[in-house]
Amino acid sequence: MKKRLLIPLAIALFLGAAFVVQADDYAGALVVTASNAATNQLLVYDTADTLLQTVATGGKGGVSGNAGGIAVSGDVVAVVNFGSKSVSLLERSLSGFQLLELIPTASSPVSVAIGNDHLYILGTTTVESHEWRSLPGYVFVDKSADGVETLLLADGSAAQVGVVVNQLVITEKTNVIETFGLTGEGAVTGSPTLVTNIPVNVNTPFGLVTRGNDAYVTIAHANEMSLVRNGTVLTVTSTSSFSGPQQMSPCWVALDGPFLYASNSPSHTLSTYAVYGPDVVPYLNIAATLNGAPTDIASKRGLLAVIDGNGPVTHLSTFSVDEDGNLSLLGSASINGAANGVGIVDPQNSNNQ
Repeated sequence: MKKRLLIPLAIALFLGAAFVVQADDYAGALVVTASNAATNQLLVYDTADTLLQTVATGGKGGVSGNAGGIAVSGDVVAVVNFGSKSVSLLERSLSGFQLLELIPTASSPVSVAIGNDHLYILGTTTVESHEWRSLPGYVFVDKSADGVETLLLADGSAAQVGVVVNQLVITEKTNVIETFGLTGEGAVTGSPTLVTNIPVNVNTPFGLVTRGNDAYVTIAHANEMSLVRNGTVLTVTSTSSFSGPQQMSPCWVALDGPFLYASNSPSHTLSTYAVYGPDVVPYLNIAATLNGAPTDIASKRGLLAVIDGNGPVTHLSTFSVDEDGNLSLLGSASINGAANGVGIVDPQNSNNQ
């Protein structure tokens, strides 16, 4: 039996009641990443990590030190092309993925997010919004931005963008977590605002994942996880709160039901937290061990996918998540080069976005 810290009864009841995964929840799902090479390609895998398709994005890769380089909505995948200052939209059809649109960006893109009928693109110095309309069999994305704003630091250290209620949350690795307001239509607007109550020991904010009005943000070099709500840090949890050896530098994060998974790059591991209200509770110190340093992570409907790097080779690992938050490896693949970003695409004809 795996050893865990005790958690409050209310959280335990919530975990048991709120998250039951059936095996067929992810049957037919796909896992996607990008080659990130000079000629960038979308790489499409099944859940056993068998390569099914490679599709040119029409742009150049070259991004690193970021997360959210891929975003998924329905059958459409957005991929950053750092080297050519563009974002590719690729749509799945019965014959596989095809390039749908190429969106020029104000600065070299590192991270993308979709929400509020918009595509949000975080670049090295800017964040921008593009109107997004998606109906069955029809997708429209405006190539012209309806909002472009400059980041608080704009020093090239931008890491990830996420969407919360009426705001964007953005990390810049030079010790900044910031928010931008959105118009009623969802366009980014106004000047950035520094998140309040950031711990004095803040050291390199990296990854984030959002749900509702909450953003879970890693403070990698301080070995901390922070919950940001309404532009304020509410909760700070140290990785030293786990029993057993401390896992170092949580970098990128994913949510699956009540479970928050943090990828610990130097430790080559994943750790699990239980989240409930404002609480971020250490749950499992080492949920999985990886081949190399993880560079991105995504989860959806009982699946979790991780990209990690080890020298000139990147590894893709896909796990199933059970009702207790345990991970079981479904498949793994090796990719030549520094692949970037990871996303999970629902089975076709699924109503889940």
